[in-house]
Amino acid sequence: MIVLGIETSCDETAAAVVVDGHDVRSNVIASQVDLHARFGGVVPELASRYHLENICPVISKAMSDAGLAYPELDAVAVTQGPGLIGSLLVGVQAAKAIAFVHGKPLIPVHHIAGHVQAPFLSAAAAGGSIPLPALALVVSGGHTHLYEVPEEGSYRLVGRTRDDAAGEAFDKVAKLMGLGYPGGPVIDRLSQGADDHAIEFTIARIKDGSSDYSFSGIKTAVLLHVRRHGIQPVASPDDAPQEVRDLVASFERAVVTALLRRFKAAAQELSPRSLIVTGGVAANTRLRREAARTAESLGLPIFIPPIALSTDNAAMIGAAGFVGFRMGRRAGWDLNASPQLPLG
Repeated sequence: MIVLGIETSCDETAAAVVVDGHDVRSNVIASQVDLHARFGGVVPELASRYHLENICPVISKAMSDAGLAYPELDAVAVTQGPGLIGSLLVGVQAAKAIAFVHGKPLIPVHHIAGHVQAPFLSAAAAGGSIPLPALALVVSGGHTHLYEVPEEGSYRLVGRTRDDAAGEAFDKVAKLMGLGYPGGPVIDRLSQGADDHAIEFTIARIKDGSSDYSFSGIKTAVLLHVRRHGIQPVASPDDAPQEVRDLVASFERAVVTALLRRFKAAAQELSPRSLIVTGGVAANTRLRREAARTAESLGLPIFIPPIALSTDNAAMIGAAGFVGFRMGRRAGWDLNASPQLPLG
């Protein structure tokens, strides 16, 4: 079964062709990072305008790279939400047009479902599978969620952030220190070899005993530390002094510790057969390393997609669309973007 996947939830215009849910024939991404870097974050109106410019060339290249014509597709899958409304609309309208003109089924996909499917995609491509039920940590610029995955395409929310997403905290701390956007990769790089115990940031504890997260407090703690010690933003990440490198390394350690503390506790409570870590922040070196250690301590296998499938891409949407198609999910021509779409 050949599925064209389309992803435009934020600032990546992406299209991919996926066969049988695991064979990626093409995966094309047009990034807007350079466009938004000067603003320190994504500007929604600019993002949607550039999606309009990029969507047709990106889809055309994905089809060309796969060596296929549109009539050869079996379905078109598209991210319906959550995300930026203007960005989502571009992808949804393009998918509806292609599906309508060529008489193909239209499959709506939840963005987080795509991230959860990414490790299934990479595991299947390697000839393996993920033992179920699994416990999935989805962590990115817009999401920090824990889901129990009893079977592919089925999700039960276990915990979520009550304020900032972990990736958003990375971006805000990087902006505070003049490190640029996106913040995750530069903090990851500057933390290598730095003293991650130079500052002991308090890790938030949710008092009601839930598996929820909170990252607004650590973001404020970094701000107060910077003001208290008179630390100035750097002119360039390459010029970051040791005190800044130690600061971001300590911040990174605290965030990763918070993520994995809840993750481990939920695993001990739910007794899954495997663990999943996915989403853009799953590209972080420390998180990948420490998550593997957490899984080893629990005696469980862990599945983390390659970096190319951790950040936003359309291959994961095509793979999730394949699963959705098997489960009977279809959308009509009235499908609309849904920026607050729940996953259930």
